[in-house]
Amino acid sequence: MPDSSASPVKGPASYFPSIEAKYGQPISHWMEVLRAAGARKHMEYVALLKTDHGMGHGHANALVAAFLAQGK
Repeated sequence: MPDSSASPVKGPASYFPSIEAKYGQPISHWMEVLRAAGARKHMEYVALLKTDHGMGHGHANALVAAFLAQGK
């Protein structure tokens, strides 16, 4: 019988497995890219990932949301 107490991953983290598979880097790599970019607004981080790393909008947005939620 499946463990009903285990809930599926929700929110930005639900994108993490596909981000790692598509771009070949662990999430920690992308968090470091964002950290190294310095203080920016949400959409500026998204634009950085899209233009400099060829990331799609949804994946970039998910990473930035998770990054900002952790307080950098």
